[in-house]
Amino acid sequence: MKRMKLTQQEIVLAVFTALFLAFALFLPGFFTAANMLSLLQNVAVLGILGLAMAIVVLGRGIDISLIAALAVPPGLLLQMVQDGHSLFASVATALLLSLAFGIVNGWLIAYAEVPSLFATLATGLFLAGVGQASLFSIDVVQWSKGMEGFQNLGQGSILGVPTPIIMFAISCAAVAFFLRRTRWGAYIYAIGDNPNAARVTGIPTRPIVVLQYVLASLIGCFAGFVMAASINSMPTRIFNSTLIYDVILVVVLGGIGLSGGRGGVVNVIIGTFLIGTLLNGMTIMDVPYAGQNLIKGVVLLLAVITDSFLNPRNEETAQ
Repeated sequence: MKRMKLTQQEIVLAVFTALFLAFALFLPGFFTAANMLSLLQNVAVLGILGLAMAIVVLGRGIDISLIAALAVPPGLLLQMVQDGHSLFASVATALLLSLAFGIVNGWLIAYAEVPSLFATLATGLFLAGVGQASLFSIDVVQWSKGMEGFQNLGQGSILGVPTPIIMFAISCAAVAFFLRRTRWGAYIYAIGDNPNAARVTGIPTRPIVVLQYVLASLIGCFAGFVMAASINSMPTRIFNSTLIYDVILVVVLGGIGLSGGRGGVVNVIIGTFLIGTLLNGMTIMDVPYAGQNLIKGVVLLLAVITDSFLNPRNEETAQ
């Protein structure tokens, strides 16, 4: 008989279940309705960012500039409304900036053939620098009267469910439909599995790569809208935080192979819940910030090692 082989998704799901049960049984205050809603709200933005990163990683890339896309366009939105511009014009400008940013990322990677790690690292630093140098008056862009109604995106509720959770669910459904039910989604999987073979079969690989980074930038901007509406401000220096590592951790730990072409939205959901549960538990236990980073670093290292074993880059994949 063939020995049953567990997938990374199944392993992570088992770890999440065990961790959740352990916290529920032995950590006072964890398994309460208020804390469960708080946990889901706190991971909603992280999960949306994970979806953006997943689209890129599935195509064998990575987007280090995602936090800049989260912070700068929504920060510009708040700043423009604060300066007297209409909410509609401010939202449109923020989306156009995100669109342009994604196009630049995609062009550098697809046409200039700059490695995605270095291209997005440079563009992220550039966008964050432009924002802090010329777009914002202060690092934390504040809410203003012209934003009335927009806060429902992050502070409202539908049938008792907070809107950030609903926004995450809608994002999951939209990305799942795109990846599994559209031709462009199939192209992304094909490019991630074998870019040379995809090119030979006639798939427009360069435009699809540009599309990946445009979608990642727009989804990152949407996550920023939800975040800004949740806290009534945008701390633009979040770009300097370790949030990008949490996003990578969600994707890799969830089971989306760094070699590309494997995984999907379910993997992001599992990774998001595991990281959210871990962070929530450490917060309740009052683990210092440095200690949390240490634990997340160890978990990320283990996830990357596991990915290298379960999704090896064999000769065919490398070619």
